[in-house]
Amino acid sequence: MSDINQQPRPPAGVAKSSVRSGFVARIRTYFLTGLIVAGPVAVTAWLIWWFVTWVDNLVSPFIPRAYLPETYLPMKIPGLGLIIVFLALTLLGFLTANLIGRKLIELGDRLLNHMPIVRPIYRTAKQIFETLFSKSETSFRRVALVEFPSPGMWSLVFLTQPPTTEISDRLPATEHVSAFMPCTPNPTTGFFFYVPQREVIALDITVEQAMTLIMSAGMVQPGADAQTQNKLAALAQTARAAQAARKAEPTAVE
Repeated sequence: MSDINQQPRPPAGVAKSSVRSGFVARIRTYFLTGLIVAGPVAVTAWLIWWFVTWVDNLVSPFIPRAYLPETYLPMKIPGLGLIIVFLALTLLGFLTANLIGRKLIELGDRLLNHMPIVRPIYRTAKQIFETLFSKSETSFRRVALVEFPSPGMWSLVFLTQPPTTEISDRLPATEHVSAFMPCTPNPTTGFFFYVPQREVIALDITVEQAMTLIMSAGMVQPGADAQTQNKLAALAQTARAAQAARKAEPTAVE
């Protein structure tokens, strides 16, 4: 006679399916956690390695074979080209600070400015580099919002130098600022325009945070770095809970 109080056991197929689903969920959680931890490190290492290798390949042809380390070593030493470029630029800056070096730089500058085809390219590149690497606090270091492309829609812009007198005298009688609006996900392209100062909303975020926001298409918001560890901890907690639930499940009896 069977015991009427005995609880029916779940079918063996259902129990095995539940165990399999829990195992797959744990593997997926572990994989995503590892990807979040290792992904940024791998991308950063790859970009650094690519840049170092690119500079080495660019400089190596100009170095005599007898002075290359790989001539005497069984392996290639990465970073030699980067070191040479750094020393060369530092030496150039040192010579420019002296009277003789400054005169030579001025002579070369005059020669390039009198070459018909080279002159516009050289002037534009020189102005861009002087603006980007200037220590002035007004050059491309402020982030703001402007209402663009239509009312109710807002876009991130970088405020650069104010317009010159030649331009401001032809603008409407109000204070304007120069704004560059980069595109997503490639911030090297975008739109440049003059916008009234009163229509600009200044933001208290850095240029790096704004660039990250633009390149990620809004997926990485400013201040999200402070939440990364909390997200990782939540994933780890989910994995531990799934493991505990797996251990608590009754063993299926065939």
